[in-house]
Amino acid sequence: MQRVCFLLKVRADRLDAYRARHAAVWPEMLGALEATCWHNYSLFLREDGLLVGYLETEDFAAARAGMEATDVNARWQAQMAPFFESPAGTRPDEVMRPLTEVFHLP
Repeated sequence: MQRVCFLLKVRADRLDAYRARHAAVWPEMLGALEATCWHNYSLFLREDGLLVGYLETEDFAAARAGMEATDVNARWQAQMAPFFESPAGTRPDEVMRPLTEVFHLP
């Protein structure tokens, strides 16, 4: 199982709305994540907007490609893009870069 951690930055003026969106993730989006093997997926948000994501999957490239192929992901990413500090015209899932794991205590 591959463990993946990544960082994103949520705009300070959108933190409450971001939290609200994730309190009610669309059932179709949850189903797509499960179907494309995103397991134990968590998001952690710091008060300054730093977002830490963590998930487990057999193959992160395949999991990302699977989500990329879904209509629900395209809709979700389009709606979520304004929440993030990222280059114009990019979706949040496009700027997600995994961190290098340097230690793990099983």
